[in-house]
Amino acid sequence: MTKLLLSIHVLAAILVVGPITVAASLFPRYARQATSGDGDGGRDGNEDGGGGDRSRDSAVAAVLHRICRGYAIAGVAVPVFGIATAVQLGVLTDAWLISSLVLTAAAAAVLILAILPRQQRMLAGGPHTADDGAARALAARLAMLTGVFNLLWAIVVVLMIVRPGSTTGA
Repeated sequence: MTKLLLSIHVLAAILVVGPITVAASLFPRYARQATSGDGDGGRDGNEDGGGGDRSRDSAVAAVLHRICRGYAIAGVAVPVFGIATAVQLGVLTDAWLISSLVLTAAAAAVLILAILPRQQRMLAGGPHTADDGAARALAARLAMLTGVFNLLWAIVVVLMIVRPGSTTGA
């Protein structure tokens, strides 16, 4: 039973958290381009001058937001199966696991309380935002929050692999 729970936990982490981190990381760029209309001058390798199509950028940003929002709900499976696995292994009170749970809760809070609302705010601005500087600032803050979110998950992954102080072997 432990192997099944662990397998589901790892698969859920890969298939749910992975897409959220990628979509959240890409969102600020497309949302900024959709609101300001400026491309990135072809720095992304596009020969067309980079992202001058506001409607395409807006549609991409909307899809990325839907991915983040939808997968956030499915993401509940990751700690649920993680806790079930920890109970089976008898490590529920180990410091590395408690730290991982706290960091997971922090990552969830950053996503739900900061990233998703800011994404929604950027999408609500529509293709023509009155203050381009405000849109750029919001995109920059959102990119920073996404970096924090991704860093929290990276730390959790390292804790799951290394399991400092664990007696279950590593």
